[in-house]
Amino acid sequence: MHEEQVFDVRVHDRAAFHCGVPALDDYLHKYAAQQNSKGITTVFVVVDDAVPSKILGFYTLSAAHIDVQQLSDIERKKLPRYPVPCFRMGRLARDNESHGAGSGEVLIGCAVDRCLHARSLVGAYALLVDAKDEKAKSFYERYGFIPCADAPLTLYLPLG
Repeated sequence: MHEEQVFDVRVHDRAAFHCGVPALDDYLHKYAAQQNSKGITTVFVVVDDAVPSKILGFYTLSAAHIDVQQLSDIERKKLPRYPVPCFRMGRLARDNESHGAGSGEVLIGCAVDRCLHARSLVGAYALLVDAKDEKAKSFYERYGFIPCADAPLTLYLPLG
């Protein structure tokens, strides 16, 4: 069974993780622990509870905001005319061995659930993500993310 956990270098084997995107692999191998400890972002991993050291995928969350003009006309009408608080999923990656096993969906579901919980404590309108390319953009759009007006590779998912 899949389980979401906060990334912990003492428990999770980051060196064994490979998603095929060098920038994402390097991030987890070299920078995730530092950024986590400095409060820049929080890194979450999904593991199989039978092998809790093996990272099946990871994502990061941090605070963000978006200019209301980037949102759709329908959204803009409901919101104040200043930057709107959001969460940002800065990175999302699944291990090569878990492609096709629904791990991307699990990661997005975990991120949305975590944002909804945090939203009950701290105001935030949406979950933002910066897609690396058109393929990634299509992936996020399948889950309801909407492209921003002036930056189509930046997408948002309203949390209301």
